[in-house]
Amino acid sequence: MNRDDLRRRAAVVREVAPETVLIFCGAVRDRHDKSKWHTEQGTVSVTGAKFMNWERAEGGGGAIDLVMHLTNVDFRTAVAWLEHHLGMDHLACGKASTHYHSPRKKPTVPERYHTLRLPVPNDRMLDLARQYLTRCRHLAPSLLEPLIESGKLYSDSRGNAVFLLVAGKTNRPVGAELRGTGARVWRGMAPGTRKDMGYFWIGASGSQEIVLCESAIDAISCFQIHPDRICISTSGVRANPRWLSTLIAHGYAIHCGFDADDAGDTAASQMIASHPMVNRLRPPAHDWNDVFTSRH
Repeated sequence: MNRDDLRRRAAVVREVAPETVLIFCGAVRDRHDKSKWHTEQGTVSVTGAKFMNWERAEGGGGAIDLVMHLTNVDFRTAVAWLEHHLGMDHLACGKASTHYHSPRKKPTVPERYHTLRLPVPNDRMLDLARQYLTRCRHLAPSLLEPLIESGKLYSDSRGNAVFLLVAGKTNRPVGAELRGTGARVWRGMAPGTRKDMGYFWIGASGSQEIVLCESAIDAISCFQIHPDRICISTSGVRANPRWLSTLIAHGYAIHCGFDADDAGDTAASQMIASHPMVNRLRPPAHDWNDVFTSRH
C-alpha cells in the first residue's frame, strides 16, 4: 500500500460515525449521559466527530483516531481495522467512497481483530427484546421461546436482540446479528462475525426446502408463514454466500426470499444466474416481517 492508496482509503473510513466504532469495540453507553461511553480505556465523551477521554487526557477527531485510541494501534492498522469490520460494500453508500480504489491485496489485519466477540447475555433485559419482537414485529412467542431456550436468541446489556449465526451440527457460534429494541432503529453485527461460515436459521425438522431471507427477523417471519420450511438469514443482501453451494450440494431446494425491492430483486437475479436451481420467492409485502406489521 503506497501513501496515495492509504490516503484514499483513510478518506473513506474516516467518516464512519464514532458511535459505530464504539459499538464494535464493545463500549457501553452511559444510561444518564448519551454522549458518554464506557470503554476499556476509560470513559469517552463524543461530540459530533470529536471524542475526549478525560481520564487519560487524550482526544481526537474521526473514526481512525478513535480506533487508534481504543485499540492502541497505528494509523495504517486503524484504517485496515475499519475496513475489516465495516466492509467497503457498507461504506460505498458514503460520499467518500467515490474516491476509493480497491487495493490488489486485502489489508493485513492483526489476528486479534478476527476474534469473535459476542455480546454478553443479560437476562434482565430479555423482556425488552421479547416485547419488541412480539409487539412491534408481531412475531409469535411460540417461535421465539425455543430460540431463547436454545441460546440462539438473547438480549445484551443494552437491550439489543442478539441472533446467533451458527455452523455445523453442533450449532457452533460464528457471529451474531444485533437489532436495537428501542425507539431508534438500529442494526449491526457482533465484532468478528464470519457470515460466510454460518447463519441464523429457524426451521422444520427434516425439511428439504430452504428460504433465504435478508435478516433474522425476516427469517422468523417467513417461518411463521411457511412452517414447513427452513428459513435462513443471509445477514444482508448477499447474492452468493459461500455456504450456499454446500446446501445445494446436499439436495436442498433453495428459494431466494429477499425483499421485494430493487436491491432484493437484483441480488436474487444474480443468485439464480450463478445457481439456476434457485427459485425466486418474493415476499407478499416489502419484506417478510412487513406482512405482519402492515396489518397493525
